[in-house]
Amino acid sequence: MRSLALLVTAAAALSACASGGEPAPLTPVSRYALRVEPDLDRIALAVHEAGLSENQRAAISALAQRYRATGSGWLTVDGPAGNDPVAAAQTWAVHSALVNAGIPAERIRVGAYDAPDVRAPVLAGFETVRASIPDCSLERRDMGVRYSNQSSGGFGCAITANMAAQIAHPRDIVGARPMSPIDSGRAAVVFENYRRGDATSAAQEPLVQGQIAQAVE
Repeated sequence: MRSLALLVTAAAALSACASGGEPAPLTPVSRYALRVEPDLDRIALAVHEAGLSENQRAAISALAQRYRATGSGWLTVDGPAGNDPVAAAQTWAVHSALVNAGIPAERIRVGAYDAPDVRAPVLAGFETVRASIPDCSLERRDMGVRYSNQSSGGFGCAITANMAAQIAHPRDIVGARPMSPIDSGRAAVVFENYRRGDATSAAQEPLVQGQIAQAVE
């Protein structure tokens, strides 16, 4: 009877594994993987009679720099809907400031949004992604007695969370960046020196006595 009970228990366990839940990870660290989630990088610029302030121009310049580094698609500028000439002038002033900051005009889309006031802030921003950082405090921390050599449930969470928090450009998680073209001119010079039998390395600068000590000081 005991053997029959063990067989029934094992069969039930196998049936549960086959019918429900995802398969066990191949390795402990594969329980967690780097992922990205949608994000929005946007700034709000108050409408001034005198136009853009210095702080607003600095914020626009910083936004343009972030767009060049991590953005894709449109960079949108949305002013409050209505017929207020000051708000309209501020909206197009933001557009001009972005162009002056190096953003091509064809990448900027100007529109309007329903605002509670015609002098509501002008919104400028773009869609981007951010790294999805797992909350390791929610994972099981059962480090009690185990009769197997398997790792704990939360193993690998902290490593993934730390990597996600340190990645400067989350789009690198999705795929590699395109490679820049090679410097074929320098390669041609090296090959030409090699064919002539000349040295292919650059000349080493002579070490001046006391140079290192002076550099440290």
